[in-house]
Amino acid sequence: MSDERLAHLAEAAGLAIDWVDANARPQRVTPEVLRAVLAGLGMPADSESDISASLHKLHEDEGDGAPPPLITLDQYKPASLPGTFAPGTRFRLVREDGHQHDGQLDDQGQLPAIDQVGYHRLEIGEAQITLAVAPSACPSVAARTGNTWGLTVQLYGLRRQGDGGLGDTEALEGLARHAAMHGADALAISPVHAMFQAYPEQYSPYSPSSRLFHNVLYSAPGSILGERPLRQAIEASGLASELARLESLDLIDWPVVTETRHRLLRELYREFNHGGHPLRADFDSFRQAGGEALENHCRFEALHGQLRAPNGRPQHWRDWPDHYRDPAHAAVSRFAQDNAEEVGYHAFGQWLVARGLERAQTAARSAGMRIGLVADLAVGADGGGSQAWSRQAELLASLSVGAPPDILNGHGQSWGISAFSPNGLRDNGFRAFIEMLRCNLTHAGGMRIDHVMGLQRLWVMPVGAGPDQGAYLNYPLKDMLRLLCLEAHRHDAIILGEDLGTIPDGLREELAQRNILGMRVQLFEGHEGRLPPPHDWSKTALATTSTHDVPTLAGWWEGHDIDWRIKVGMEPEGQRAESLRQREHERSRMDDSLRAALGKDDHPLDTQEALDASVRFLGSTPAPLVLLQVEDALGLREQANMPGITEIHPNWQRRYPGESTSLLDKPEPARRLALLADARRQSPGASPE
Repeated sequence: MSDERLAHLAEAAGLAIDWVDANARPQRVTPEVLRAVLAGLGMPADSESDISASLHKLHEDEGDGAPPPLITLDQYKPASLPGTFAPGTRFRLVREDGHQHDGQLDDQGQLPAIDQVGYHRLEIGEAQITLAVAPSACPSVAARTGNTWGLTVQLYGLRRQGDGGLGDTEALEGLARHAAMHGADALAISPVHAMFQAYPEQYSPYSPSSRLFHNVLYSAPGSILGERPLRQAIEASGLASELARLESLDLIDWPVVTETRHRLLRELYREFNHGGHPLRADFDSFRQAGGEALENHCRFEALHGQLRAPNGRPQHWRDWPDHYRDPAHAAVSRFAQDNAEEVGYHAFGQWLVARGLERAQTAARSAGMRIGLVADLAVGADGGGSQAWSRQAELLASLSVGAPPDILNGHGQSWGISAFSPNGLRDNGFRAFIEMLRCNLTHAGGMRIDHVMGLQRLWVMPVGAGPDQGAYLNYPLKDMLRLLCLEAHRHDAIILGEDLGTIPDGLREELAQRNILGMRVQLFEGHEGRLPPPHDWSKTALATTSTHDVPTLAGWWEGHDIDWRIKVGMEPEGQRAESLRQREHERSRMDDSLRAALGKDDHPLDTQEALDASVRFLGSTPAPLVLLQVEDALGLREQANMPGITEIHPNWQRRYPGESTSLLDKPEPARRLALLADARRQSPGASPE
């Protein structure tokens, strides 16, 4: 078989055969891996005839001459149209506001510049095309607030009296007001994407069923429906003692919390559905506005709960009977009609959590935050979930997303989630991408994009294969950035991009031009611990102490993470002494950096002093935004997640040691927030009082 023809197919399909790793070493994908990944893209390449057929299909799709359903453009800039439109071709532009304009392509066949951002309709020849006209950049943090600061919190870990063992939107609402009182302008939260009711053992917020909807477990029904109906539902369901027990735990028992929370929500829905509740009209309006996408998600949840394997476990939708695998099949509609109350129940949960997030953002802004909630967008969704089922043409359910070996993980990573299909996005007018952005920006003042490199390329591998069996798949970066800028503009939201790992050349510069802030982490920025001086930190990236995937600053300073790596088997016990010696070296150099920057030369810093010094250090950088993890504000040793460890370490289960409305009032966090606020007021680029 010709490797040259295989390479031609791979490149035509958007795969990168050659790439450069995090250590600047050139790498090449093997033919075996290329064939496996191409198969996951629906382009068989096991033989010469397979390659010919796949190339023919690609060329056939590209050569039909029909323009795509949506084209992205930059505001104020003329643009060429794909297709065969000749110079002088007449067109009609129907803007979003209904205004119509008749014109013609110029002598180069270009569409004249459009000055109004939005989604407009272009009628040209026999075609009708949506024009997504984007501003040049997203809203700027610096332009809105000057140099400012905020907190990062794991939503599930928040506490309030009566929460039943899991953080929720009412606890978030309380923390938002509380943080605003301390001067915070932003509150970045962990992902709130929809999970699987029928599979509560999967609770990582970065492995959702769908990024189009929310996790109903985070709903706080009492804040929406009233405390009296909630008390009545708790009494009717007999859950009072179990909810109190779950609330007292230090670690979240996700399966039990899921079961009890749904029992309670079902009791509330029965009363709501038949009791003439005054908010019924609001619920009905929400459901109607959700349209086909919401209906499909609710149908999926109902099907997923009923279609069980012989062992009682929920099934992947590809294992369902044929007529249920297609959301548009008449059998799915009949199922929804026969199970209307069950489908409606899942819509009820979505309504509750959406209204709760809306309340939390309103509380944040009303309390004085200039940004408010910052949503977190996971890099993908489970291939067996609602989004992959309902958007099959737009997602790659047969490929898993991950990362090659890099500074975060020397063995590479497979995250077990699916990603968008580049061709599927173009063919469907970027529908799934746009609706995902809207869902996550609707009740937020900003959004963090996990693994922002995914806008340009993603490391993909066949489901079940290791990270070394992957390749980079390229995405339409310009189109996705324009749509991101357009939706951020429409929602008046800032955009943050987690750019840690293997970064394509030029991407950070491209993001900076679009006002998408990168991310600089104290634990990563130093060379063997030594930090660059504050004035050398980036003006186009946020600054933070640590992240949910790495040790807290206190845990790192004390070497607690080394104990955990040995405990979970990532390092042998015999390496402990050498690891601690290396950590002592790194800590000493970071200590020197912090004390030099702050003029503290009297003695080495202890853990609490290092935390105080770190927030003052980061606050004095020119970063437009400093985000401090609540764990670091509190001085906690334990990290939220150890990537790649699914047992032993309690990933995504830790709860905070105090009520959300008073958590930051203890002396240590209150002092750190005051230090950070003061440093921000004096930092380069700070807005005048």
